[in-house]
Amino acid sequence: MPRLFTALEIPRSAALSLSLLRGGLPGARWIDVENYHITLRFIGDVDGRTADEIVDRLDRIDRPEFTLSLNGIGSFGSKKPHSVWAGVSPAPEMFALQAEIERICQRIGLPPDPRKFMPHVTLARLKTCRVDDVVNYLAGRGDFHTAPFLASRFVLLSSKESVGGGPYLTEEVFPLHEARSASNFVTRDLQPLKSML
Repeated sequence: MPRLFTALEIPRSAALSLSLLRGGLPGARWIDVENYHITLRFIGDVDGRTADEIVDRLDRIDRPEFTLSLNGIGSFGSKKPHSVWAGVSPAPEMFALQAEIERICQRIGLPPDPRKFMPHVTLARLKTCRVDDVVNYLAGRGDFHTAPFLASRFVLLSSKESVGGGPYLTEEVFPLHEARSASNFVTRDLQPLKSML
């Protein structure tokens, strides 16, 4: 069974901005633009029955769409950097969605994700990069940011067992519902009062 994970997709406009960050770091293996994503929960290798149960439970999630933007870049692995990433603006709805997916995975019997959720888009994997080169690369691009974009769905992706970075296949798509504004609630709540007057 392929490795599974849930993610938010990166729209074309933001992916184009991210692609401009490619290059200028000797030894980096850059992620292909079409494979940019924000991982919500890594699930891993599961059997077909577990995969079906995951899909069934994820399909019941009823959460609103939300706005995100990408800003800042950094690296994982301070003494020996192993990847470069772009940061994601903190959206409460994204954290709530991720927490619900985590609860679903644990109820199904998967072990808790040992890593604290830190939303990001991986830009490159690093194997032979010098720390100084990484520091210089990051220093010159710290003001990176994209225009806000709408996350209107999340996806279940699969990857072949490899060193990471794709290619990824979209297995399932789970839409988020349109966000309801406070004014909609007020208008709807006042309607019965008008009819009583």
